[in-house]
Amino acid sequence: MSSNFPIDPNKKEKPPQVFNGFMRSMNQFFQEKPVKNFLQQMDEFFSNPFPNMAFPVSVNETESATIIKAELPGINKEQIQLDIFDHHLTISVNHQEIITEENTQAKTFHTSQTLKKSSRTIGFPHPIDEKKIKASYQNGLLIIKVPKPKSKKILIEDHNA
Repeated sequence: MSSNFPIDPNKKEKPPQVFNGFMRSMNQFFQEKPVKNFLQQMDEFFSNPFPNMAFPVSVNETESATIIKAELPGINKEQIQLDIFDHHLTISVNHQEIITEENTQAKTFHTSQTLKKSSRTIGFPHPIDEKKIKASYQNGLLIIKVPKPKSKKILIEDHNA
């Protein structure tokens, strides 16, 4: 099959310059301050796409207690809060970060503040006695020991007689 438009290999046409002005205006648009800050925030978001993702927690049981370990690197003890409500233990972490930048040449001062709050709730099959819980925090590792309540075992008798 032949094409309706013959192609002349000797003819050198320049591609249309229709998009040059458009591309120039787009480049200027993305270099303007409000858009540039927006793009920087987008980059920060995608470098840490799940900033509110909960911290890792492991729960292990022994005969006498439930041991909860939470990994909280870079967190101070004062930023951690433990709450007990009936059958639930909640570990909350408040992380506040203030960044200050000063540019003496441009005579600008920029401060940004972020507040991140994460929490994990662990459910128990029994009510929790807050007076018996022990918690310790060292080198980014929170360890909580929740003693199990004493249960009474019932002896089952044979009914043969």
